[in-house]
Amino acid sequence: MKKIFLLFAFVPAVLSAQITLKVLDENGAPVSAANVYYNNGSFTTDENGMVKIPVAATEQQLQVSKENFFSFSKNIKPTPKVQNVNVLFKDSGRETQIQEVVFQKKSKPKVTDLTSVEITAKEAQQVASLSGGVEGLLKTLPSVNSNTELSSQYMVRGGNYDENLIYINDIEIYRPFLIRNSLQEGMSIINPDMVQAINFSAGGFEAKYGDKMSSALNIYYRQPTKFEVSGEASLIGARLSTGFATKDRKLSALFSGRYRNTNLVLNTLNEDTDFNPQYLDFQSYITYRLNSKWDFSFIGYYSKNDYEMIPKVKEVDFGSLQTPLRLSVFYNGQEDDAYKNMMGTASINFKPNKKWTFTLDNFAYQNREREYYSIASAYLLQTFDPITGDPITSYDVGGQIDHARNDLLVKTYGSQLKTRFSPDVNTDFEVGLKFEKENLKDFTNEWQLVDSLGYSTPRDYTDPGTLDPSDLRLRFHIAGQNHIQPTRLSGYAQFSKKLFWGTNRVFVNAGVRASHWDFNDETIISPRAQFAIKPDWEMDMLFKLSGGIYYQAPFYKEIKDLDGNFNPNIKSQRSMQVILSNDYEFRMLERPFKLTTEAYYKKMDNLIPYYLDNVRIRYSGKNNSEGYAYGVDTRLFGEFVPGIDSWISASYARVFENIDGHGDISRPTDPRFRFSMFYQDYMPKFPSMRVNLTLTYANGLPSGTPITLDENGQPDYTAPYLYQRTLPSYKRVDIGLSKVFIDQKDNKVNSGFWSNFNELTLGVQIFNAFNIQNTVANQWVNDVSSGYNYPVPVRMTGRFFNVKLEFKL
Repeated sequence: MKKIFLLFAFVPAVLSAQITLKVLDENGAPVSAANVYYNNGSFTTDENGMVKIPVAATEQQLQVSKENFFSFSKNIKPTPKVQNVNVLFKDSGRETQIQEVVFQKKSKPKVTDLTSVEITAKEAQQVASLSGGVEGLLKTLPSVNSNTELSSQYMVRGGNYDENLIYINDIEIYRPFLIRNSLQEGMSIINPDMVQAINFSAGGFEAKYGDKMSSALNIYYRQPTKFEVSGEASLIGARLSTGFATKDRKLSALFSGRYRNTNLVLNTLNEDTDFNPQYLDFQSYITYRLNSKWDFSFIGYYSKNDYEMIPKVKEVDFGSLQTPLRLSVFYNGQEDDAYKNMMGTASINFKPNKKWTFTLDNFAYQNREREYYSIASAYLLQTFDPITGDPITSYDVGGQIDHARNDLLVKTYGSQLKTRFSPDVNTDFEVGLKFEKENLKDFTNEWQLVDSLGYSTPRDYTDPGTLDPSDLRLRFHIAGQNHIQPTRLSGYAQFSKKLFWGTNRVFVNAGVRASHWDFNDETIISPRAQFAIKPDWEMDMLFKLSGGIYYQAPFYKEIKDLDGNFNPNIKSQRSMQVILSNDYEFRMLERPFKLTTEAYYKKMDNLIPYYLDNVRIRYSGKNNSEGYAYGVDTRLFGEFVPGIDSWISASYARVFENIDGHGDISRPTDPRFRFSMFYQDYMPKFPSMRVNLTLTYANGLPSGTPITLDENGQPDYTAPYLYQRTLPSYKRVDIGLSKVFIDQKDNKVNSGFWSNFNELTLGVQIFNAFNIQNTVANQWVNDVSSGYNYPVPVRMTGRFFNVKLEFKL
């Protein structure tokens, strides 16, 4: 099996009538001894990957082939007489996911997870996304959902933002905990410029991954092989990365710093607000190979995000054609948030022989978060004439005060020991143990006062002039001081095997993990298994079955109730999953494609009901719900344009819960139908002109309900059944256009100042190209006279043009 990615340019180069053929691999290195057939003659490329061939008098087919590469053929016309043909060979081992599982490249970590999907780092760098390259690309997969463009968080198969595992070099990382609004979120911790491999599982993942119910994302950072400098500058930020390696490649280091300010993007919001969001981070990855048996590595990370906001005036038009509504809000006050994150990991790898591998990871993580705001607002809710714009009826006039002084300090440190025994290339035994010590200091003081015509809510309506001696009540008040220092122990054991069943190839992965947390004195055991079979059929098909018991081990968010206190009686949420999938690989238009289809079912219990507050998950603090989820995902992946990977994704999924026996209701993250596309293209006659496009259409999510407490101050679990509304459908198109001025292939510069550059690209990114006003959440406004809660849409950013310059030395 062979295939290529090719780039043609027909340009006069010499005066003789000949074809100058040059063959390169994916790394730009010449491919020697490639077999060339043309005009009944045979030729072979030299050590520089080149061969010169006389042009035939008539149109003839040119064929290029070599073992381990995809072959290439093209009809060559007799004119022009001088032709340059550049062919970029693609390794045949990269065509399919199953081949990647069976035959791993030595430069990449071995992957045994049969549910894993690989995404290339190059695509993550090129995608036009405000939320981050890797996460922006993940959101085009059928199983992944997100209804906001500024947040790098995502939901998988009906799960919420907290149900996803993220690893860098097999070490789990944490996201900020107090992020309430997607506007507050800065850059993703994952720096695409440092990434070598991206593996993502949407469920049914293997036992070595931790206790979360939805997905696992594992990022591996790359090791530079020579001195390099690269950077990027745009209207919303900048990046500078450098790396080096010694001549013997024993020592290598990669450093990268980023800065971002989204003020220009936030100015596309339809409101009068002063924003000053500033985000910066610095990362390092250092490796040292002592000898063939021992090597050491270190990852360091520091980030500082500051978000300042001074709101002034906002007007929101909503409602229907029959009843158009307008909310006018005037503000006083400001918000000042700060988030500092630090992480350091030191790893020791010992490989005494080809069969054994031992890894000891030591890690420390600190997250310091502050959320301070005091904002008073006066609002007017009214109907208006849709033609003249004149007000007709005023439904409510009132005020609101939102106040918070929230501080959080999270420290986590520990060690994990992993070992792998591979008696042969088709068998792996893996065992791991992990110790974590956690230190959580939490101070919460958050409240909201709502006043309507002089009457605070919640409160029964009283006619004006009537004395009402009842107490003044806040709409909600969350307050607490908590400090805990729990210990978490976990371990896993798993077995992977590749074998033949007759003439069919079979893959098995089975294991179990266990975990104990002394805060709630709970021990959980999670068996997991994966099975795949590749029948010896003419059709290239792969069938996979995976599943097991997956827990959502509680941490800071889950243990904190709506009173602001930590609940030591909270238990892990549980999900029993089964996933059936099929990969069908075929050729269409002489190009490779793969159609992946997955069907899944999840049965869940011990669920903790939660409110979706923009992008923050607020848990109720009780395991008093159960639910289920099901769905079908499909993705068509392949070369829609020769030599460049693109894909189309579609999914239908539902997720329900039953709170305290009140009946099934959609969870706040119920996704329903979703369609997305990631498309790449270039101009055949001008291959240096490139474009990539991401398109998303998704049914609106249930917006949840405002935080509602009963007369005793406890969560009102009937509120989701009364106030739940569905947001409008999410529609978005982001486009990236670029012009490559310098590269190491067709646009190489050999002299002068510009010869110092290996790559130079100028790009234009169009975010929200069609300027669609999407809704991320509802702001609930109460009409005190009728008691009706109006869901006022909180809309996202509009169209924004970004200019980006990228270079590599």
